[in-house]
Amino acid sequence: MSATAPSGPLPAAPARRWLRWVAAGLVLGAGLLAGGALAGLRHLRANAPPAPQVKVSAEVVDREGRLLRPFALPDGRWRLAATVEDVDPRLIAMILAYEDRRFERHNGVDALALLRAAGQAAGSQRVVSGGSTLTMQVARLTLPPRPRTLAAKLAQMRRALELEAHLSKPEILGLYLTLAPYGGNIEGVRAASLTYFGKEPRRLTLGEAALLVALPQAPEARRPDRFAARARAARDRVLDRLLSHGVLAADEVRVAKAEPMPTARRPLPQLAPHLAEQMVAERPDLSRHLSTLDAPLQEKLEELARERTRALGRGLSSAMVVMDNDSAEVRAYVASADFLDKDRAGAVDLARAVRSPGSTLKPFIYALAFEDGIAHPETMIEDRPARFGGWRPENFDRSFQGTLSVRKALQLSLNVPAVRLLDAVGPQRLATRLQQAGARLELPPGAAPALPMGLGGVGIRLVDLTMLYGALARGGEAHPLVFRREGRAVTAPRRSLLVDQVAAWYVGQCLLGTPAPENALGGRIAFKTGTSYGYRDSWAMGFDGRRTVGVWVGRPDGQAVPDLTGRAAAAPLLFDAFARIVRTPAVLGPAPRGAVMAANARLPVPQRHFGRTRQEQPLQVVYPPDGARVSGTEAETLALKVDGGTFPLTLLMDGRPVAQVEDRRTLFWTPQGRGFAHLTVIDAAGLSDSVTVRVE
Repeated sequence: MSATAPSGPLPAAPARRWLRWVAAGLVLGAGLLAGGALAGLRHLRANAPPAPQVKVSAEVVDREGRLLRPFALPDGRWRLAATVEDVDPRLIAMILAYEDRRFERHNGVDALALLRAAGQAAGSQRVVSGGSTLTMQVARLTLPPRPRTLAAKLAQMRRALELEAHLSKPEILGLYLTLAPYGGNIEGVRAASLTYFGKEPRRLTLGEAALLVALPQAPEARRPDRFAARARAARDRVLDRLLSHGVLAADEVRVAKAEPMPTARRPLPQLAPHLAEQMVAERPDLSRHLSTLDAPLQEKLEELARERTRALGRGLSSAMVVMDNDSAEVRAYVASADFLDKDRAGAVDLARAVRSPGSTLKPFIYALAFEDGIAHPETMIEDRPARFGGWRPENFDRSFQGTLSVRKALQLSLNVPAVRLLDAVGPQRLATRLQQAGARLELPPGAAPALPMGLGGVGIRLVDLTMLYGALARGGEAHPLVFRREGRAVTAPRRSLLVDQVAAWYVGQCLLGTPAPENALGGRIAFKTGTSYGYRDSWAMGFDGRRTVGVWVGRPDGQAVPDLTGRAAAAPLLFDAFARIVRTPAVLGPAPRGAVMAANARLPVPQRHFGRTRQEQPLQVVYPPDGARVSGTEAETLALKVDGGTFPLTLLMDGRPVAQVEDRRTLFWTPQGRGFAHLTVIDAAGLSDSVTVRVE
């Protein structure tokens, strides 16, 4: 920038004026310092204004600090914050050797450099060097633009002394690395390195480092994307200078000069663009947003979404969310197939779009049935034509399987068994559980949850559905998705129980046996597909022992796509995503305490077959009432009274059988300590009633 000025002669009159004020200014500055104006310097330091607040581009980074997406300043400039730690140490050494060899020893203005520059200018009738230190260059970059006059030069000297009074040498270097111009709208060494080399400046070749040293001296005239020959010549002069100073060896310089020159600007990173925009909009006060994403994984899945979705057809898009089961941190967030593809509405965040979930809510119906004890994975259930009020649901293929296990009914995603179970557990209860877990459900205005919601008659977002499946993978505990890493220790994240641990494990074991899509290896991830009415949305949700992945495929405008099904479109994408995440999926957790692993014949009689018969007198728990508080200890036995039902009656506490009676309607139970207990009575016909009591 100032170590070496243009070597050509200036026009006579301007040259004389230039040399007069430059020489005078340099001599004056040197004289002030050499004359020992120490009292003035002490006063200047004591009364210096605060260090400059430099506005930098907002940037979103991944969990390891790798850049996902930067944002230009309002005026269009790219200025990425940089510190000495962000840059290759060899580049720092080359900048100091070329620009300011006494940087560590002077106080902002180098008297020897000023005297040398004045003498060179007077003797050569041209400006050989300007005598500016790195601190003076930072001062010029932080001051308002001014014409090149003696007053401007003196103002830079004063500001340089002020900077040295407030900042350490590494902080001043950081300002230079952030503010140095590199041509066009590129400022700072990080933006330049990303633009010209496609990488952060942490590890540079010698040729790359030399180019970054040379460009700020004449950023527009030496832009490699426009003037490659000039840029090469400037780079080689830097290398020659450093060779003459003994900073580089001859063989290093020879190799560096042979390096190719970048001839075009590269696009800056644009990973997870939708999430990055949202994070910046949420916290516009931050310049650096630390996300939970994993940049290499994000890049792999964005590439996968582009490839697979283009193969599916024109106008289609997709979205994927990957979360860590233990922490609920989001590791990848692909909100569309291609952010820049207007034909696919790439700028729309489809991971947060409200869509019909198809059959993907069925596992939660089964989980509530398992929790209540009215079904077990080996319970037999009927898949036959049935009418619920005026509605007669059918299976996807219009056929019926007859009598089969609950496990098989879930794996085959049969509609009638799911509606039978939802009728028993209640659609309002299902909706309440999902909403309490943090999912946002969208129903038509004025509508209440009803049986069709089990087959997709409700709106939900991919982010919420991924969170719900993550709760199944975590043993039933729901946790809001986490997107930011900063500030997480300030407030504990909200947790809620979606279903109990045994019910969640049962569901996971059932889904582990779901038939895999063509050419995929089954039995390694628990997954469920879904297809909305009219082939508008296809889904595939899956989890292993460590992570949960949600996939949506469809048209952003909601138009129907013939034959677009979860199994054909979304499931292959889900399995491909797992293949890119990990070679071998992690196994699911072991059976929790209370899980019953038994064949149908060894289950309690009421659990062997669900809903085979109906009876005139309904089953009802008459004491204690739902929500009652009862006193008791582990040593006491409490009575539960029932009306109706067909013998034998079975009592389940928190989903586990604890008592059975053959000929009376009073059952006795022993509390397992203080707290809430969920009590369910089921009869031989499969009818049930439940209450929740608090033992004090």
